[in-house]
Amino acid sequence: MSDSTSPTTYRNGGELLSDVLADAGVDTVFGVISVHNLPLVEEVSRRLRFVPVRHEASAVNAADGYARASGTIGCALTSTGTGAGNAAGSLIESLSSATSVLHITGQIQSRYLGSGRGFIHETRDQKGMLDAVSRAAYTITSADEAASVLRNAACLAADAVGGPVSVEWPIDLQFAATSDPGTPREDLLTPVSTRNPADADLDRMLALLSSARRPLLWLGGGATGRDARRLVTRLCESWGAGVLTSNSGRGAIPEDHDLCVGNYASSPVGRALLSQADCLLTIGTHFRSNETSDYSVEMPTIHIQVDQDEDAIGRVYPATAGVHGDAAAVLDYLVENRGKLRSDKEWRGRVVAARQECRSRQRTAIGAHAEFVDAIREVVPAESPIARDVTIASSSWGNRLLPMPAPEVNIFPRGGGIGQGLGMAIGAAAAVPDQPAVAICGDGGLAVHLGEILTLAQENPWLILLVFNDAGYGVLRNMQDSMGNERAGVDLTTPDFRMLSASCGLDYARISSPDEVREVLRDAVALKSAVVVEVDLASYGDMPSPFTPPVTVPDNESAEVDDDE
Repeated sequence: MSDSTSPTTYRNGGELLSDVLADAGVDTVFGVISVHNLPLVEEVSRRLRFVPVRHEASAVNAADGYARASGTIGCALTSTGTGAGNAAGSLIESLSSATSVLHITGQIQSRYLGSGRGFIHETRDQKGMLDAVSRAAYTITSADEAASVLRNAACLAADAVGGPVSVEWPIDLQFAATSDPGTPREDLLTPVSTRNPADADLDRMLALLSSARRPLLWLGGGATGRDARRLVTRLCESWGAGVLTSNSGRGAIPEDHDLCVGNYASSPVGRALLSQADCLLTIGTHFRSNETSDYSVEMPTIHIQVDQDEDAIGRVYPATAGVHGDAAAVLDYLVENRGKLRSDKEWRGRVVAARQECRSRQRTAIGAHAEFVDAIREVVPAESPIARDVTIASSSWGNRLLPMPAPEVNIFPRGGGIGQGLGMAIGAAAAVPDQPAVAICGDGGLAVHLGEILTLAQENPWLILLVFNDAGYGVLRNMQDSMGNERAGVDLTTPDFRMLSASCGLDYARISSPDEVREVLRDAVALKSAVVVEVDLASYGDMPSPFTPPVTVPDNESAEVDDDE
Protein backbone atom coordinates (compact mmCIF):
# COMPACT_ATOMS: atom_id res chain seq x y z
CA MET A 1 0.00 0.00 0.00
CA SER A 2 1.10 3.55 -0.64
CA ASP A 3 2.39 5.62 2.30
CA SER A 4 1.43 9.19 3.12
CA THR A 5 4.88 10.67 2.44
CA SER A 6 5.32 9.25 -1.04
CA PRO A 7 2.15 9.25 -3.14
CA THR A 8 2.06 6.77 -6.00
CA THR A 9 1.03 8.07 -9.42
CA TYR A 10 -1.05 5.93 -11.78
CA ARG A 11 -1.56 6.29 -15.50
CA ASN A 12 -5.24 5.39 -15.13
CA GLY A 13 -7.72 3.83 -12.72
CA GLY A 14 -6.99 0.32 -13.87
CA GLU A 15 -3.45 0.52 -12.53
CA LEU A 16 -4.75 1.85 -9.22
CA LEU A 17 -7.40 -0.87 -8.91
CA SER A 18 -4.80 -3.57 -9.59
CA ASP A 19 -2.62 -2.29 -6.76
CA VAL A 20 -5.54 -2.02 -4.33
CA LEU A 21 -6.56 -5.60 -5.07
CA ALA A 22 -3.01 -6.94 -4.85
CA ASP A 23 -2.63 -5.27 -1.46
CA ALA A 24 -5.81 -7.04 -0.35
CA GLY A 25 -4.44 -10.44 -1.41
CA VAL A 26 -6.57 -10.72 -4.54
CA ASP A 27 -5.00 -12.22 -7.67
CA THR A 28 -8.15 -12.94 -9.70
CA VAL A 29 -11.04 -10.72 -10.83
CA PHE A 30 -14.30 -11.91 -12.38
CA GLY A 31 -16.32 -9.78 -14.74
CA VAL A 32 -17.79 -8.81 -18.09
CA ILE A 33 -15.97 -6.27 -20.24
CA SER A 34 -17.82 -3.19 -21.44
CA VAL A 35 -17.22 0.22 -22.95
CA HIS A 36 -17.83 1.51 -19.43
CA ASN A 37 -15.09 -0.48 -17.70
CA LEU A 38 -12.55 -0.93 -20.48
CA PRO A 39 -9.46 0.59 -18.80
CA LEU A 40 -10.13 -1.41 -15.64
CA VAL A 41 -10.39 -4.75 -17.42
CA GLU A 42 -7.35 -4.06 -19.58
CA GLU A 43 -5.05 -3.22 -16.65
CA VAL A 44 -6.37 -5.98 -14.39
CA SER A 45 -5.73 -8.47 -17.22
CA ARG A 46 -2.12 -7.26 -17.47
CA ARG A 47 -1.35 -7.24 -13.78
CA LEU A 48 -3.64 -9.89 -12.27
CA ARG A 49 -5.92 -12.57 -13.73
CA PHE A 50 -9.20 -11.54 -15.31
CA VAL A 51 -11.85 -14.28 -15.73
CA PRO A 52 -14.43 -13.25 -18.36
CA VAL A 53 -17.67 -14.77 -17.11
CA ARG A 54 -20.77 -14.62 -19.30
CA HIS A 55 -23.15 -12.79 -16.96
CA GLU A 56 -22.67 -10.10 -14.34
CA ALA A 57 -24.57 -12.10 -11.72
CA SER A 58 -22.02 -14.87 -12.17
CA ALA A 59 -19.20 -12.36 -11.75
CA VAL A 60 -20.44 -11.60 -8.23
CA ASN A 61 -21.13 -15.28 -7.49
CA ALA A 62 -17.62 -16.20 -8.60
CA ALA A 63 -16.12 -13.39 -6.51
CA ASP A 64 -18.21 -14.67 -3.60
CA GLY A 65 -16.96 -18.24 -4.02
CA TYR A 66 -13.39 -17.00 -4.37
CA ALA A 67 -13.68 -15.00 -1.14
CA ARG A 68 -15.07 -17.93 0.83
CA ALA A 69 -12.45 -20.40 -0.42
CA SER A 70 -9.47 -18.03 -0.16
CA GLY A 71 -10.30 -16.07 2.97
CA THR A 72 -9.59 -12.82 1.11
CA ILE A 73 -11.71 -10.29 -0.77
CA GLY A 74 -13.37 -11.42 -3.98
CA CYS A 75 -13.67 -8.82 -6.74
CA ALA A 76 -16.39 -8.54 -9.39
CA LEU A 77 -16.12 -6.04 -12.26
CA THR A 78 -19.28 -5.12 -14.16
CA SER A 79 -20.65 -2.47 -16.45
CA THR A 80 -23.11 0.26 -15.57
CA GLY A 81 -26.90 0.26 -15.95
CA THR A 82 -28.09 -3.16 -17.04
CA GLY A 83 -24.76 -4.71 -16.04
CA ALA A 84 -25.01 -3.38 -12.50
CA GLY A 85 -28.65 -4.45 -12.40
CA ASN A 86 -27.70 -7.97 -13.44
CA ALA A 87 -25.24 -8.08 -10.56
CA ALA A 88 -27.80 -6.97 -7.99
CA GLY A 89 -29.36 -10.37 -7.34
CA SER A 90 -26.03 -11.96 -6.54
CA LEU A 91 -25.09 -9.02 -4.33
CA ILE A 92 -28.14 -9.94 -2.25
CA GLU A 93 -26.58 -13.37 -1.69
CA SER A 94 -23.26 -11.82 -0.64
CA LEU A 95 -25.14 -9.49 1.69
CA SER A 96 -27.05 -12.43 3.21
CA SER A 97 -23.82 -14.32 3.81
CA ALA A 98 -21.66 -11.30 4.78
CA THR A 99 -19.11 -12.33 2.17
CA SER A 100 -16.14 -10.05 1.52
CA VAL A 101 -16.97 -8.95 -2.03
CA LEU A 102 -15.78 -5.76 -3.68
CA HIS A 103 -18.04 -4.90 -6.62
CA ILE A 104 -16.66 -2.34 -9.05
CA THR A 105 -19.14 -1.15 -11.65
CA GLY A 106 -18.82 1.41 -14.37
CA GLN A 107 -20.80 4.59 -14.76
CA ILE A 108 -21.44 6.99 -17.60
CA GLN A 109 -19.28 10.10 -18.04
CA SER A 110 -19.33 12.23 -14.91
CA ARG A 111 -20.59 15.34 -16.73
CA TYR A 112 -23.77 13.47 -17.74
CA LEU A 113 -24.52 11.92 -14.33
CA GLY A 114 -28.07 12.63 -13.21
CA SER A 115 -29.04 14.41 -16.41
CA GLY A 116 -31.61 11.77 -17.36
CA ARG A 117 -30.96 12.25 -21.07
CA GLY A 118 -30.83 8.54 -21.83
CA PHE A 119 -27.07 8.21 -22.27
CA ILE A 120 -26.17 4.65 -23.28
CA HIS A 121 -26.02 2.31 -20.26
CA GLU A 122 -27.49 5.01 -18.02
CA THR A 123 -30.00 4.08 -15.35
CA ARG A 124 -31.91 6.21 -12.89
CA ASP A 125 -30.32 6.27 -9.42
CA GLN A 126 -27.89 3.39 -9.87
CA LYS A 127 -26.31 4.38 -6.55
CA GLY A 128 -29.67 3.92 -4.81
CA MET A 129 -30.02 0.45 -6.29
CA LEU A 130 -26.53 -0.49 -5.13
CA ASP A 131 -27.24 0.91 -1.66
CA ALA A 132 -30.18 -1.47 -1.37
CA VAL A 133 -28.22 -4.63 -2.20
CA SER A 134 -24.81 -3.78 -0.72
CA ARG A 135 -23.54 -3.12 2.74
CA ALA A 136 -22.37 0.25 1.39
CA ALA A 137 -22.06 1.88 -2.02
CA TYR A 138 -19.85 4.75 -3.16
CA THR A 139 -19.53 6.95 -6.22
CA ILE A 140 -16.10 8.13 -7.33
CA THR A 141 -16.65 11.80 -8.18
CA SER A 142 -13.09 12.82 -9.04
CA ALA A 143 -9.82 11.19 -10.04
CA ASP A 144 -8.16 12.54 -6.90
CA GLU A 145 -10.49 10.65 -4.56
CA ALA A 146 -10.43 7.30 -6.40
CA ALA A 147 -7.65 5.78 -4.29
CA SER A 148 -9.25 6.72 -0.97
CA VAL A 149 -12.66 5.41 -2.04
CA LEU A 150 -11.28 2.11 -3.32
CA ARG A 151 -9.06 1.42 -0.33
CA ASN A 152 -11.79 2.28 2.13
CA ALA A 153 -14.26 0.07 0.25
CA ALA A 154 -11.82 -2.84 0.30
CA CYS A 155 -11.22 -2.43 4.04
CA LEU A 156 -14.94 -2.25 4.70
CA ALA A 157 -15.67 -5.41 2.71
CA ALA A 158 -13.05 -7.33 4.69
CA ASP A 159 -13.81 -6.08 8.20
CA ALA A 160 -15.44 -7.88 11.12
CA VAL A 161 -18.97 -7.47 9.71
CA GLY A 162 -18.24 -8.26 6.05
CA GLY A 163 -20.68 -7.98 3.17
CA PRO A 164 -20.42 -6.63 -0.37
CA VAL A 165 -19.29 -3.08 -1.01
CA SER A 166 -20.04 -1.48 -4.38
CA VAL A 167 -18.19 1.35 -6.10
CA GLU A 168 -19.50 3.04 -9.24
CA TRP A 169 -16.81 4.70 -11.32
CA PRO A 170 -17.53 7.08 -14.23
CA ILE A 171 -15.71 6.05 -17.36
CA ASP A 172 -13.91 9.37 -17.86
CA LEU A 173 -12.48 9.10 -14.34
CA GLN A 174 -11.37 5.52 -15.01
CA PHE A 175 -9.23 6.79 -17.89
CA ALA A 176 -7.86 9.74 -15.92
CA ALA A 177 -4.43 9.76 -14.33
CA THR A 178 -4.62 9.52 -10.57
CA SER A 179 -2.47 9.21 -7.47
CA ASP A 180 -2.70 7.43 -4.12
CA PRO A 181 -1.96 9.76 -1.20
CA GLY A 182 -2.25 6.93 1.29
CA THR A 183 -4.86 8.71 3.44
CA PRO A 184 -8.56 7.74 3.54
CA ARG A 185 -11.43 10.19 3.26
CA GLU A 186 -12.80 10.90 6.71
CA ASP A 187 -16.40 11.06 5.52
CA LEU A 188 -16.42 7.47 4.31
CA LEU A 189 -17.87 4.71 6.46
CA THR A 190 -15.29 3.50 8.98
CA PRO A 191 -14.61 -0.26 8.94
CA VAL A 192 -15.77 -2.12 12.04
CA SER A 193 -13.02 -3.61 14.16
CA THR A 194 -13.36 -6.81 16.15
CA ARG A 195 -15.20 -5.94 19.36
CA ASN A 196 -14.09 -7.19 22.75
CA PRO A 197 -17.07 -8.23 24.90
CA ALA A 198 -17.87 -6.40 28.12
CA ASP A 199 -16.60 -8.04 31.32
CA ALA A 200 -20.02 -7.82 32.96
CA ASP A 201 -21.64 -9.67 30.04
CA LEU A 202 -19.00 -12.39 30.19
CA ASP A 203 -19.46 -12.85 33.94
CA ARG A 204 -23.25 -13.10 33.62
CA MET A 205 -22.90 -15.64 30.82
CA LEU A 206 -20.53 -17.76 32.90
CA ALA A 207 -22.85 -17.66 35.91
CA LEU A 208 -25.74 -18.97 33.78
CA LEU A 209 -23.68 -21.62 32.01
CA SER A 210 -22.05 -22.89 35.20
CA SER A 211 -25.46 -23.96 36.52
CA ALA A 212 -26.19 -26.05 33.40
CA ARG A 213 -25.68 -29.80 33.25
CA ARG A 214 -27.10 -30.57 29.80
CA PRO A 215 -25.46 -27.90 27.61
CA LEU A 216 -25.75 -27.38 23.88
CA LEU A 217 -23.98 -24.98 21.52
CA TRP A 218 -25.45 -23.76 18.23
CA LEU A 219 -22.68 -22.44 16.00
CA GLY A 220 -23.27 -20.13 13.04
CA GLY A 221 -21.05 -18.37 10.55
CA GLY A 222 -19.76 -16.07 13.29
CA ALA A 223 -18.00 -19.03 14.92
CA THR A 224 -16.02 -20.11 11.85
CA GLY A 225 -12.92 -17.91 12.28
CA ARG A 226 -9.70 -19.85 12.78
CA ASP A 227 -9.23 -18.77 16.40
CA ALA A 228 -12.86 -19.52 17.24
CA ARG A 229 -12.67 -22.96 15.66
CA ARG A 230 -9.62 -23.92 17.69
CA LEU A 231 -11.23 -22.80 20.94
CA VAL A 232 -14.72 -24.22 20.43
CA THR A 233 -13.43 -27.78 20.12
CA ARG A 234 -11.44 -27.43 23.36
CA LEU A 235 -14.47 -25.98 25.14
CA CYS A 236 -16.87 -28.70 24.03
CA GLU A 237 -14.50 -31.52 24.90
CA SER A 238 -13.81 -30.22 28.40
CA TRP A 239 -17.44 -29.28 29.05
CA GLY A 240 -19.16 -32.24 27.38
CA ALA A 241 -21.45 -29.91 25.41
CA GLY A 242 -23.18 -31.06 22.25
CA VAL A 243 -22.92 -28.96 19.10
CA LEU A 244 -25.59 -28.05 16.59
CA THR A 245 -24.66 -25.85 13.65
CA SER A 246 -26.38 -23.73 11.07
CA ASN A 247 -25.41 -24.41 7.48
CA SER A 248 -23.05 -21.43 7.69
CA GLY A 249 -21.45 -22.78 10.87
CA ARG A 250 -20.45 -26.12 9.41
CA GLY A 251 -16.77 -26.83 9.92
CA ALA A 252 -16.55 -24.66 13.03
CA ILE A 253 -15.97 -27.97 14.81
CA PRO A 254 -14.79 -31.08 12.91
CA GLU A 255 -17.92 -32.81 11.68
CA ASP A 256 -16.54 -36.24 12.54
CA HIS A 257 -16.32 -35.22 16.20
CA ASP A 258 -18.54 -37.28 18.53
CA LEU A 259 -20.08 -34.12 20.02
CA CYS A 260 -20.97 -32.60 16.64
CA VAL A 261 -24.62 -33.28 15.94
CA GLY A 262 -24.39 -30.80 13.05
CA ASN A 263 -26.95 -29.02 10.90
CA TYR A 264 -29.89 -31.00 12.23
CA ALA A 265 -31.57 -28.58 14.67
CA SER A 266 -34.97 -28.72 12.92
CA SER A 267 -34.98 -32.51 12.51
CA PRO A 268 -37.02 -34.59 14.97
CA VAL A 269 -33.81 -35.75 16.66
CA GLY A 270 -32.44 -32.22 16.89
CA ARG A 271 -35.69 -30.90 18.36
CA ALA A 272 -35.71 -33.70 20.92
CA LEU A 273 -32.15 -32.92 21.97
CA LEU A 274 -32.99 -29.22 22.34
CA SER A 275 -35.96 -30.14 24.52
CA GLN A 276 -33.67 -32.17 26.81
CA ALA A 277 -30.99 -29.47 27.10
CA ASP A 278 -31.10 -27.08 30.05
CA CYS A 279 -29.15 -24.31 28.32
CA LEU A 280 -28.18 -23.22 24.82
CA LEU A 281 -25.19 -21.08 23.91
CA THR A 282 -25.54 -19.70 20.38
CA ILE A 283 -22.52 -18.10 18.69
CA GLY A 284 -22.83 -16.09 15.49
CA THR A 285 -26.13 -17.82 14.66
CA HIS A 286 -28.96 -15.91 12.97
CA PHE A 287 -31.62 -18.66 12.96
CA ARG A 288 -32.65 -18.58 9.30
CA SER A 289 -36.21 -19.59 8.60
CA ASN A 290 -35.26 -22.67 6.58
CA GLU A 291 -33.02 -23.93 9.41
CA THR A 292 -35.67 -23.49 12.09
CA SER A 293 -38.70 -24.63 10.05
CA ASP A 294 -40.06 -21.09 10.01
CA TYR A 295 -39.02 -20.54 13.65
CA SER A 296 -41.00 -23.50 14.95
CA VAL A 297 -37.92 -25.03 16.60
CA GLU A 298 -38.19 -24.44 20.36
CA MET A 299 -35.25 -23.26 22.46
CA PRO A 300 -34.24 -24.25 25.99
CA THR A 301 -35.33 -21.90 28.76
CA ILE A 302 -31.80 -20.54 29.19
CA HIS A 303 -30.47 -19.08 25.93
CA ILE A 304 -27.24 -17.07 25.84
CA GLN A 305 -26.57 -15.44 22.48
CA VAL A 306 -23.15 -14.22 21.33
CA ASP A 307 -22.83 -12.04 18.24
CA GLN A 308 -20.55 -9.40 16.75
CA ASP A 309 -23.74 -7.66 15.55
CA GLU A 310 -25.49 -6.24 18.60
CA ASP A 311 -28.80 -5.97 16.73
CA ALA A 312 -28.83 -9.75 16.16
CA ILE A 313 -29.12 -10.53 19.86
CA GLY A 314 -32.73 -11.44 20.63
CA ARG A 315 -33.90 -10.54 17.14
CA VAL A 316 -35.32 -13.99 16.32
CA TYR A 317 -35.40 -15.89 19.61
CA PRO A 318 -35.45 -14.25 23.06
CA ALA A 319 -32.07 -14.30 24.81
CA THR A 320 -31.75 -14.78 28.56
CA ALA A 321 -28.43 -12.97 28.23
CA GLY A 322 -26.55 -11.47 25.33
CA VAL A 323 -22.85 -10.95 24.73
CA HIS A 324 -21.95 -8.41 22.07
CA GLY A 325 -18.48 -9.21 20.86
CA ASP A 326 -16.01 -11.34 18.96
CA ALA A 327 -16.66 -15.09 19.10
CA ALA A 328 -13.00 -15.97 19.69
CA ALA A 329 -12.76 -13.59 22.64
CA VAL A 330 -15.87 -15.10 24.24
CA LEU A 331 -14.68 -18.65 23.65
CA ASP A 332 -11.24 -17.82 25.03
CA TYR A 333 -12.89 -16.57 28.23
CA LEU A 334 -14.95 -19.76 28.54
CA VAL A 335 -11.93 -21.99 27.91
CA GLU A 336 -10.02 -20.16 30.62
CA ASN A 337 -12.96 -20.73 33.00
CA ARG A 338 -13.81 -24.24 31.83
CA GLY A 339 -13.22 -25.58 35.34
CA LYS A 340 -16.52 -23.96 36.35
CA LEU A 341 -18.49 -25.75 33.62
CA ARG A 342 -19.97 -29.20 34.17
CA SER A 343 -22.23 -31.66 32.40
CA ASP A 344 -24.02 -34.80 33.56
CA LYS A 345 -22.16 -38.04 32.90
CA GLU A 346 -24.93 -39.41 30.69
CA TRP A 347 -25.32 -36.20 28.65
CA ARG A 348 -22.40 -36.90 26.37
CA GLY A 349 -23.92 -40.29 25.58
CA ARG A 350 -27.21 -38.64 24.60
CA VAL A 351 -25.39 -36.25 22.30
CA VAL A 352 -23.41 -39.02 20.63
CA ALA A 353 -26.57 -41.08 20.18
CA ALA A 354 -28.38 -38.09 18.66
CA ARG A 355 -25.52 -37.52 16.24
CA GLN A 356 -25.67 -41.14 15.08
CA GLU A 357 -29.47 -41.24 14.87
CA CYS A 358 -29.68 -38.08 12.72
CA ARG A 359 -27.33 -39.54 10.18
CA SER A 360 -28.84 -43.00 10.27
CA ARG A 361 -32.32 -41.64 9.68
CA GLN A 362 -31.17 -39.47 6.82
CA ARG A 363 -29.25 -42.28 5.15
CA THR A 364 -32.41 -44.37 5.27
CA ALA A 365 -34.43 -41.49 3.82
CA ILE A 366 -32.12 -40.92 0.85
CA GLY A 367 -31.34 -44.58 0.17
CA ALA A 368 -28.82 -45.18 -2.62
CA HIS A 369 -28.17 -41.45 -2.91
CA ALA A 370 -25.97 -41.82 0.18
CA GLU A 371 -23.44 -43.36 -2.20
CA PHE A 372 -22.53 -39.83 -3.32
CA VAL A 373 -21.77 -38.79 0.25
CA ASP A 374 -19.41 -41.71 0.78
CA ALA A 375 -17.78 -41.47 -2.64
CA ILE A 376 -17.12 -37.73 -2.50
CA ARG A 377 -15.47 -37.96 0.89
CA GLU A 378 -13.43 -40.97 -0.26
CA VAL A 379 -12.29 -39.56 -3.60
CA VAL A 380 -12.15 -35.78 -3.10
CA PRO A 381 -9.48 -34.31 -0.76
CA ALA A 382 -10.71 -32.77 2.48
CA GLU A 383 -9.29 -29.38 1.42
CA SER A 384 -11.38 -29.27 -1.75
CA PRO A 385 -14.19 -26.70 -1.90
CA ILE A 386 -17.66 -28.17 -2.41
CA ALA A 387 -19.94 -25.57 -4.00
CA ARG A 388 -23.63 -26.45 -3.95
CA ASP A 389 -26.52 -24.86 -5.79
CA VAL A 390 -30.05 -25.03 -4.41
CA THR A 391 -31.15 -28.47 -5.56
CA ILE A 392 -32.36 -31.69 -3.97
CA ALA A 393 -28.89 -33.22 -3.70
CA SER A 394 -27.61 -30.14 -1.89
CA SER A 395 -30.63 -29.41 0.27
CA SER A 396 -30.97 -33.00 1.45
CA TRP A 397 -27.57 -34.66 1.93
CA GLY A 398 -25.17 -31.94 0.71
CA ASN A 399 -26.05 -29.46 3.43
CA ARG A 400 -26.10 -32.01 6.25
CA LEU A 401 -24.78 -35.52 5.67
CA LEU A 402 -21.79 -34.70 3.47
CA PRO A 403 -19.02 -33.87 5.98
CA MET A 404 -17.48 -30.40 5.77
CA PRO A 405 -14.06 -30.48 7.49
CA ALA A 406 -13.59 -26.69 7.37
CA PRO A 407 -15.72 -23.61 6.64
CA GLU A 408 -13.61 -22.71 3.59
CA VAL A 409 -14.83 -25.77 1.69
CA ASN A 410 -18.50 -25.23 2.61
CA ILE A 411 -19.75 -23.02 -0.23
CA PHE A 412 -23.46 -22.58 -0.91
CA PRO A 413 -26.05 -19.81 -1.46
CA ARG A 414 -27.10 -18.93 2.08
CA GLY A 415 -29.91 -16.71 0.80
CA GLY A 416 -31.49 -19.67 -1.00
CA GLY A 417 -31.35 -18.32 -4.57
CA ILE A 418 -31.21 -20.91 -7.35
CA GLY A 419 -28.64 -20.85 -10.15
CA GLN A 420 -25.62 -19.50 -8.28
CA GLY A 421 -23.72 -22.73 -7.66
CA LEU A 422 -21.61 -22.98 -10.82
CA GLY A 423 -20.44 -19.37 -10.58
CA MET A 424 -19.45 -19.91 -6.95
CA ALA A 425 -17.63 -23.09 -7.89
CA ILE A 426 -15.66 -21.34 -10.66
CA GLY A 427 -14.59 -18.70 -8.15
CA ALA A 428 -13.63 -21.28 -5.53
CA ALA A 429 -11.65 -23.28 -8.07
CA ALA A 430 -9.72 -20.14 -9.03
CA ALA A 431 -8.89 -19.55 -5.37
CA VAL A 432 -7.40 -23.05 -4.81
CA PRO A 433 -6.11 -24.16 -8.24
CA ASP A 434 -4.04 -27.02 -6.81
CA GLN A 435 -7.09 -28.78 -5.37
CA PRO A 436 -10.08 -30.25 -7.23
CA ALA A 437 -13.28 -28.31 -6.67
CA VAL A 438 -16.76 -29.82 -6.89
CA ALA A 439 -19.98 -28.14 -8.02
CA ILE A 440 -23.27 -29.83 -7.11
CA CYS A 441 -26.03 -28.45 -9.33
CA GLY A 442 -29.43 -29.45 -10.60
CA ASP A 443 -30.40 -29.16 -14.24
CA GLY A 444 -32.92 -26.42 -13.39
CA GLY A 445 -30.44 -24.27 -11.47
CA LEU A 446 -27.71 -24.81 -14.03
CA ALA A 447 -30.00 -23.54 -16.78
CA VAL A 448 -30.26 -20.15 -15.05
CA HIS A 449 -26.65 -19.42 -16.00
CA LEU A 450 -25.96 -22.12 -18.56
CA GLY A 451 -23.60 -19.73 -20.35
CA GLU A 452 -21.05 -20.28 -17.58
CA ILE A 453 -20.41 -23.69 -19.13
CA LEU A 454 -18.44 -21.64 -21.66
CA THR A 455 -16.49 -19.95 -18.86
CA LEU A 456 -15.76 -23.41 -17.49
CA ALA A 457 -14.47 -24.52 -20.89
CA GLN A 458 -12.40 -21.39 -21.46
CA GLU A 459 -10.75 -21.29 -18.02
CA ASN A 460 -10.57 -25.08 -17.62
CA PRO A 461 -10.16 -25.18 -13.82
CA TRP A 462 -9.78 -28.41 -11.90
CA LEU A 463 -13.52 -28.66 -11.30
CA ILE A 464 -16.00 -31.53 -11.34
CA LEU A 465 -19.47 -30.28 -12.25
CA LEU A 466 -22.02 -32.77 -10.94
CA VAL A 467 -25.34 -32.16 -12.70
CA PHE A 468 -28.25 -33.97 -11.03
CA ASN A 469 -30.68 -34.16 -13.93
CA ASP A 470 -34.32 -34.79 -13.15
CA ALA A 471 -35.63 -32.66 -16.05
CA GLY A 472 -37.13 -29.96 -13.89
CA TYR A 473 -37.37 -28.29 -10.51
CA GLY A 474 -37.44 -31.41 -8.37
CA VAL A 475 -37.93 -29.68 -5.01
CA LEU A 476 -41.01 -27.81 -6.19
CA ARG A 477 -42.29 -30.85 -8.04
CA ASN A 478 -42.14 -32.81 -4.79
CA MET A 479 -43.94 -30.01 -2.96
CA GLN A 480 -46.76 -29.96 -5.48
CA ASP A 481 -47.04 -33.74 -5.34
CA SER A 482 -47.08 -33.75 -1.53
CA MET A 483 -49.97 -31.26 -1.52
CA GLY A 484 -51.91 -33.20 -4.14
CA ASN A 485 -51.67 -30.33 -6.63
CA GLU A 486 -51.34 -30.61 -10.38
CA ARG A 487 -47.81 -29.96 -11.55
CA ALA A 488 -47.23 -26.49 -12.91
CA GLY A 489 -43.98 -24.90 -14.06
CA VAL A 490 -41.75 -27.67 -12.75
CA ASP A 491 -41.12 -29.87 -15.81
CA LEU A 492 -38.34 -28.51 -18.04
CA THR A 493 -36.60 -29.32 -21.27
CA THR A 494 -32.94 -30.06 -20.62
CA PRO A 495 -30.03 -30.27 -23.06
CA ASP A 496 -28.19 -33.40 -24.04
CA PHE A 497 -25.30 -32.81 -21.65
CA ARG A 498 -22.99 -35.14 -23.54
CA MET A 499 -23.45 -33.15 -26.75
CA LEU A 500 -23.32 -29.84 -24.90
CA SER A 501 -20.03 -30.79 -23.27
CA ALA A 502 -18.57 -31.99 -26.56
CA SER A 503 -19.54 -28.76 -28.30
CA CYS A 504 -17.59 -26.83 -25.66
CA GLY A 505 -14.60 -29.16 -25.64
CA LEU A 506 -15.33 -30.38 -22.11
CA ASP A 507 -14.87 -33.92 -20.83
CA TYR A 508 -18.11 -35.67 -19.97
CA ALA A 509 -19.15 -38.68 -17.90
CA ARG A 510 -22.51 -40.12 -16.86
CA ILE A 511 -23.73 -41.83 -13.71
CA SER A 512 -26.87 -43.90 -14.04
CA SER A 513 -26.61 -46.31 -11.10
CA PRO A 514 -25.11 -46.36 -7.58
CA ASP A 515 -22.36 -48.82 -8.47
CA GLU A 516 -20.91 -46.31 -10.98
CA VAL A 517 -20.50 -43.41 -8.56
CA ARG A 518 -17.05 -44.10 -7.11
CA GLU A 519 -15.35 -45.07 -10.35
CA VAL A 520 -16.74 -42.13 -12.31
CA LEU A 521 -15.81 -39.62 -9.62
CA ARG A 522 -12.34 -41.11 -9.22
CA ASP A 523 -11.74 -40.81 -12.97
CA ALA A 524 -13.10 -37.27 -13.00
CA VAL A 525 -10.75 -36.12 -10.24
CA ALA A 526 -7.81 -37.75 -11.99
CA LEU A 527 -8.32 -35.56 -15.09
CA LYS A 528 -7.14 -32.45 -13.19
CA SER A 529 -9.30 -30.32 -15.47
CA ALA A 530 -12.93 -29.32 -15.94
CA VAL A 531 -15.38 -32.16 -16.46
CA VAL A 532 -19.17 -32.43 -16.60
CA VAL A 533 -20.62 -35.44 -14.78
CA GLU A 534 -24.31 -35.95 -15.44
CA VAL A 535 -26.30 -37.91 -12.87
CA ASP A 536 -29.25 -39.36 -14.78
CA LEU A 537 -31.83 -39.46 -12.00
CA ALA A 538 -34.43 -41.17 -14.15
CA SER A 539 -32.11 -44.18 -14.35
CA TYR A 540 -30.54 -43.82 -10.91
CA GLY A 541 -33.85 -43.92 -9.07
CA ASP A 542 -35.69 -41.78 -6.53
CA MET A 543 -34.99 -41.36 -2.85
CA PRO A 544 -37.19 -43.58 -0.64
CA SER A 545 -38.56 -40.40 0.98
CA PRO A 546 -39.00 -37.60 -1.57
CA PHE A 547 -37.32 -34.43 -0.32
CA THR A 548 -39.41 -31.33 0.30
CA PRO A 549 -38.05 -28.23 2.05
CA PRO A 550 -38.72 -27.60 5.76
CA VAL A 551 -41.04 -24.65 5.20
CA THR A 552 -44.68 -24.03 5.98
CA VAL A 553 -46.99 -23.30 3.07
CA PRO A 554 -49.70 -20.80 4.13
CA ASP A 555 -53.11 -22.45 4.61
CA ASN A 556 -51.57 -25.85 4.09
CA GLU A 557 -49.81 -26.77 7.32
CA SER A 558 -49.56 -30.40 6.29
CA ALA A 559 -46.95 -29.42 3.70
CA GLU A 560 -44.40 -28.75 6.44
CA VAL A 561 -41.83 -31.54 6.69
CA ASP A 562 -38.63 -32.14 8.58
CA ASP A 563 -35.18 -31.87 7.09
CA ASP A 564 -34.32 -35.54 7.30
CA GLU A 565 -37.55 -36.92 5.89
